[in-house]
Amino acid sequence: CGIPIPKDWSPLEIMKADYIKYRAMFATMYSSGMRVSEVIHLHYDDISRSNMQIHVRDTKNRMDRYTILSKRCLDILTQYWFEKGRPRGILFPNKFTGNYLTVSTLEQVMRRAVSDAELPKKATPHCLRHSFATHLMEQGVERQNIQALLGHRDPKSTEVYLHVSNKSLMGIQSPFDRKEGADYE
Repeated sequence: CGIPIPKDWSPLEIMKADYIKYRAMFATMYSSGMRVSEVIHLHYDDISRSNMQIHVRDTKNRMDRYTILSKRCLDILTQYWFEKGRPRGILFPNKFTGNYLTVSTLEQVMRRAVSDAELPKKATPHCLRHSFATHLMEQGVERQNIQALLGHRDPKSTEVYLHVSNKSLMGIQSPFDRKEGADYE
């Protein structure tokens, strides 16, 4: 993606999608690091409120995994669930066919949301996954944990997502300043 979303980003503030379904999808992607194809294949039973986890079944690597479910995302998903009459089955169905949404549909919605929010740069649904990984790294989460949450087999795949921000660099103390008891005068 190359365009990590700022740390203070919120799906409800910047991605002002009018439709609760898309707000819920954007929140799920950013808060869990899931791929677009994984989010569109979620079922209601994949959301574990008791464990605060999402069971990811249809993965790129064809291996199930679990990822985190944030409290904010759960609140949005709960609102979506109640507004839709507590349905079961596919979490984000196509409103016309009841089948899975397509990746291209979600990409179109994202383009519209980015335009409506007047974001200066092009952002795609994949940027949400990218930002998830970058922000976790900035919080000090270990790379192998980020790799597991993203569902990467190869650590090199995870490295693509992990950019060091200027903000992170500015917080590093020089070893010269940390050296105690030295007299440099």
